[in-house]
This record gives sequence, structure tokens and C-alpha cells, in this order.
Amino acid sequence: MIVGGPGSGKSTLARALGAVSGLPVFHMDHIHYGPGWQQREPEVKTWMSEEVHRKPRWIFEGNHSRSYAQRMARAELLIWLDLPVGLRLWRVVRRQVRYLGKTRPDMPKGCVERLDKGALDFWLWIWRTRKTARARIAEMVATPPQHLTVVKLGSRAEVAAFLDAVEGGAWADGAAELPGQVARPAAKHRPHAAPGAA
Repeated sequence: MIVGGPGSGKSTLARALGAVSGLPVFHMDHIHYGPGWQQREPEVKTWMSEEVHRKPRWIFEGNHSRSYAQRMARAELLIWLDLPVGLRLWRVVRRQVRYLGKTRPDMPKGCVERLDKGALDFWLWIWRTRKTARARIAEMVATPPQHLTVVKLGSRAEVAAFLDAVEGGAWADGAAELPGQVARPAAKHRPHAAPGAA
């Protein structure tokens, strides 16, 4: 389970972990949006999220607060990408320019990147919610379920160190502490998934 603000690198990390683990990767943006950036209703998003939760193995990245409790109940590992808002905004603008007129790999078909009022509104939303969105995640990870390992990564260097450790077998070893780890089950049991998955 991977959470964090827009531009924090959730999709990139999920794909990297999927390549290491062989687990299927699911992107919340496929649930948030239909073709042409059509926002789905919250109830529909929750139902579609539950469809992913019911699968036996997954790496699920993205934010939908209504589904947090269910995802945490199913997860072996929660990764919080808590990167600075300035870096996140720069990444968002960069990817919009890179994929301008195209659809990003982690987005539904028909969700073409564009630089328009909608893009400006998105940048402003990222800035305006930088504190409240972070506080919501911080509250969630402060009291995780007893079975859940929590990792908090606050910089590009920390993300790189975490991925290096996973590629080196740290999660498979079970006994090794992961970079950025802030919570660990008292009695570690063998995961049925892998980092970012549940």
C-alpha cells in the first residue's frame, strides 16, 4: 500500500516494486477517473477499491481516504512518500510537459495531459491541501494495525535506499529492518504480499 501527495512518486515506486516482486500493480487514478478525466462518484471509487482489496495479492498505490481502513487491514506494508511540496509540484509540472497531448502509463485511456486552467487548478489544489492532506495521512499511520509494517520516506535519497534494500532482499528476509521503517509488528509473520502490497 503506497500513499502520498501528487508528484511524490507513488506510481514510479509501485512499478519498481512490481518488477522486483512480480506482484500485480494497481493505480488509484484508474479508479478516480474514467476516460476524458471524468471524476467517478465517491461511492463508485470505494466499490472499485474494494474489488482490488479482495484480490489475494497486489501493490496498490494512490489516495482514497474512504478506503484507507480496509486497505490497511489487508496490507502487510504501508509506504508513505512524504516528500516536500516544492519537489512534488515540480514533478507534476514536469510530467505534464513530458506527456503533453498524451496519456501517462499509469492513467486511464483518454486522460490526456494538458496545460490549461484545469492544470493550474490542480497545482493550486496541491498547494492549498499540502498541510491538511499530510495531516490526514500522518494521523492514519500514527496508530497502524498491529500486523502492519509502516515505512515513511521523506526524500529521493530515502526512496532510493529503500528500493535498494528491497532489491537486495530485505523484505524477503523478514528479520531485516527496512529503511524508513517507523512501525513493525511485534511478531513478524511471513507476508502474503510484498512491499507496497497487501
